[in-house]
Amino acid sequence: MEPIRIGIDVGGTHTDAVAMRGMDVLGAIKTSTTQPISAGILNAVDQVLIEAALEPASIAAVILGTTQFTNAVIERRQLSKVAAIRAGLPSGRDLPPFTDWPDDLVAAVKGAAIPLPGGVTFDGAPLSKLQDADIDAACTQATHYAAAAVSTVFGPLDSADEQRITAALQSVMPPDRIVGSTSIGSMGLLERENAAILNASLLAFAQEVTAAISSSLQDKAFTCPLFLTQNDGTLMDLETAARFPARTFASGPTNSLRGAALLSGVEDAIVIDIGGTTSDVGVLKDGFARQSRMGVDVGGVRTNFRMPDILAIGLGGGSVVSNDGSSLGPHSVGHKLPLEGRVFGGPTLTATDIAVQDGTLNIGAGPSTDICAPAVVETASNKLHSMLDDAIARMCGRDKKPVLLVGGGAILVTRHLSQAAEVICPPHAGVANAVGASIAQAAGEVDQIVPYRDTDRTEAINTAKAQAADQAVRNGAKEDSVTVLDIEETPFSYTENKATRLRVKAVGDLDFARLAP
Repeated sequence: MEPIRIGIDVGGTHTDAVAMRGMDVLGAIKTSTTQPISAGILNAVDQVLIEAALEPASIAAVILGTTQFTNAVIERRQLSKVAAIRAGLPSGRDLPPFTDWPDDLVAAVKGAAIPLPGGVTFDGAPLSKLQDADIDAACTQATHYAAAAVSTVFGPLDSADEQRITAALQSVMPPDRIVGSTSIGSMGLLERENAAILNASLLAFAQEVTAAISSSLQDKAFTCPLFLTQNDGTLMDLETAARFPARTFASGPTNSLRGAALLSGVEDAIVIDIGGTTSDVGVLKDGFARQSRMGVDVGGVRTNFRMPDILAIGLGGGSVVSNDGSSLGPHSVGHKLPLEGRVFGGPTLTATDIAVQDGTLNIGAGPSTDICAPAVVETASNKLHSMLDDAIARMCGRDKKPVLLVGGGAILVTRHLSQAAEVICPPHAGVANAVGASIAQAAGEVDQIVPYRDTDRTEAINTAKAQAADQAVRNGAKEDSVTVLDIEETPFSYTENKATRLRVKAVGDLDFARLAP
């Protein structure tokens, strides 16, 4: 019999949970998110166990997706001061760490910006000499702050200086408060450095959150492993999540896309996840979210995290509608919809009111001439569907694909979308994010610089594929289920040895027999 998993998604307003056996949903619930989030998670788990008539001992794994760390950056809370050490002088002297950051985020995160000699040029030659005395002085300064982030110019080509600085820091401050940029970002100094700094600023909060969740579930007699989902649709254990909380950025939309694929049986499609305030539009390819090739903005900071290619538009169930229906959003009443919406006796005309008046949604007091005129309903409904059609066109161009509607606001779509080959709203669409979390796979990834002048390309790729598959197995994947998901090659211009960044990713289903206590 297939093992049973619990998938949980913690959003800003709601915490959703599902119990899954194989690909079947045994139980699904939606509850309110709490602070601290551990209380809301336990409430969701208790309710879904009751819904599915299960005991904690029957659960093989609990897999959690959360926006907590993204929200911490966006809201400028629970962040630690970071000493940002960069080796590369004289390169980058005029663009120090924290360049082009929002002022309020600088105030929340910046401890010190510490420039040092070191690093390499684009072809791997030494840029400048890093002395032990430079490192010692930087370490002394860094100890005044809660965390440290270390980056070097062209670090992915040669990370020796980053490793030297990191090793010295570990002798004067806790190793779990130090982030090397090459462990979390790729090429592009400022973006990679920004990613490392943001991750470092979240370390204390991440350790607090993961410890609280683990302790709470243990108190409920859960003995199964607990995982968090990453922004590429795969999972990581709690220890890894405590070291790399930034890898959860945008995991919510990714989980929604993965859940939509499973619930609908369609693996190549456009997915629209409609919430209370925004709609996230993404592209499914072979059952996984299409990844962005561009740098990603997180809280006003440019990074190069692996992130899904998501278009967010200001349209949701709580979106405020103008009196004549000609505009919707981006302002939303959000979680105050039951108080503000007109169908609930409130003063504000929302997208939910329009759906009720259109006769497709039966909540609150139901349709009433006191809510708005029929002409307003028609205008607003046309505007809503036009906004979604525009978003679909921006994500997939002229090629029409199936559109999968998920999220609590999926019921707002009452007509055919002209840019869609067909529109599908699968069962359990309201908790697709939790379903996506429950099916997250173990992954392994190799990201390295290969000199193709001196190395056979086919041999290098095959070696990287084997290494990625082996890493996926070490991370909990069942060996016979591992497949290579992605191979990416990025040549470096002007290098004599034809240096190329080679990234290979492999994924596989969790090996529950091996993970069992």
